[in-house]
Amino acid sequence: MSTISRRNFLKTSIIGGVAVTCLDPVRTFASYADQNSLASQVGLTTGNNRADLAFRALQPFSKQIRQAIGEKLVVLKPNNVSIEIQLAATHADTLEGVLEFLKSINKLKNVVIAESAAAGPTFDGFSNFGYNRVAGKYKVKMVDLDQEKYDIIHVFDEKDFRPHAVRMSHMLLSPDSYVVSVARMKTHDRVLATLSLKNIVFGAPIKDIGFAYGPKRKEGTKIDKPIVHGSGIRGINYNLFAMASLLHPDLAVIDGFEGMEGNGPNNGTPVDHRVCVASTDWLAADRLGIELMGIDFANVGYLNYCAQSNMGVADLSKIEVIGEPVDRHIKKYQLSRNLENQLLWMKPLS
Repeated sequence: MSTISRRNFLKTSIIGGVAVTCLDPVRTFASYADQNSLASQVGLTTGNNRADLAFRALQPFSKQIRQAIGEKLVVLKPNNVSIEIQLAATHADTLEGVLEFLKSINKLKNVVIAESAAAGPTFDGFSNFGYNRVAGKYKVKMVDLDQEKYDIIHVFDEKDFRPHAVRMSHMLLSPDSYVVSVARMKTHDRVLATLSLKNIVFGAPIKDIGFAYGPKRKEGTKIDKPIVHGSGIRGINYNLFAMASLLHPDLAVIDGFEGMEGNGPNNGTPVDHRVCVASTDWLAADRLGIELMGIDFANVGYLNYCAQSNMGVADLSKIEVIGEPVDRHIKKYQLSRNLENQLLWMKPLS
C-alpha cells in the first residue's frame, strides 16, 4: 500500500484486488457478455398481495432458476438490519411468495432462511417478524449465520488505506450455495439506496454470539459489520463494489409493496408502492429498483462501479421488463437528510 497514493488508489485498484484468505473456491460470475439472453430480463409486478407479487415476479425465470439451482443449497437471505422494526426488515409474506415459487419448480427440499441480523440476536428477529410460521409451513430450516462457519476476507478502510480482516459467512460465499437476496426497497443514509446487492454484502459479516447494541450486549463480544463500511462514504461504496465479485446474489427479489423513504435503512417512513422486482441479473434488478424509487442512478456510487465493471446490465435500454410498464410505477422517494455528504464518493481526495 505504501507505493499507492491516496489520490490514485481507487483508480489503480482492480476488482478482486481485495485480499481473500482461508477460502475454498468462492462464488464467481461471468461478465454480462458471457451470460445467456435472460440475464437482462427483470420481472415487475404490482398488486395488493405481497406474496403473490413475489411469486409472479419470479415465474418468467422458472426454467432458468430450476437449472441453476441443481443440487445446490438454496439460501434465502432476508434483510434484518433491525430485529424489531418491520418496515426496515423483509416481510414474512415476501419469503412466503419466494418459497411458494420454489415449491412450484420442485426446489423446496434443500432450502434455508439465513441471516446475521445487524442489531441483535438473529432468531429474535425471525420470531418477531413471523418467519417461524413461514418456515414451518414449508418445512425449511432457519439459520443464524453467526453460528455457522465463516471465512476471512480483507476490506478497504479509507482512514488508513490498509486491508482489514472481516469474518464473512461461508454459506453466502460458497459456490455450493444458490443465494437469493430477498430485500426490501429502502433509502439509505450512506449509499442512497439499499436493494439486493447490499443485503448480501452487509449480511455476510458476522458477529459474536451475545452481541447486541446497548445494555443487552454481552461483555467482550464484537461485530464485524462496521468494518465493511470502510470508515466513510468512499470506503463503503468501494467495499460494496469489491465484495460484489464474491457476494452477489444469484437471484434478486426486491419487495417494494411498502418501501421506506427518508432516513433509511432503519428510521424512514413508509411508501405505499405495491411493486415487486425480480431477476437473475442482480444489477439489472437493482437498477430498476433505483428507477422505481425516482433516484438518479448516476448518484449511486457502488452500483455505478459495478456497472462499469460489467457485473450485469445497468443500461435501462438493454433491460427487458416483463410485466408492468416501469413509467407507471415510479414514485420519487424522499432521500436522507445527509444527501450532500453521500455524494462525496464523486469528489477526488484532496
